[in-house]
Amino acid sequence: MNNVKKVPMRKCVGCNVSKPKKELYRIVKIQDNSIKFDSTGKINGRGIYICSMNCLNRVIKSKRLEKEFDIKISEEKYNQLVNDLNKSISGGEIIG
Repeated sequence: MNNVKKVPMRKCVGCNVSKPKKELYRIVKIQDNSIKFDSTGKINGRGIYICSMNCLNRVIKSKRLEKEFDIKISEEKYNQLVNDLNKSISGGEIIG
């Protein structure tokens, strides 16, 4: 038998490229219809994946997050997501 572990793949909603889950950033909609950046990848809720700041900006501009999560998202919340992704990319800890 082959003992090679399968790498979970996810698709970035910004560029539609499939990549290993660990290389992507997750944004999740939780039960109270709020959205947040999920640095652990383990928060319960509907999640989407982003591979870069360019893709996050593309998704924000096209209102794709609102379509994916079926909610209205404030400018303030978009700014929070951008700040959280910037912190994560630069190695800062984000407590979700």
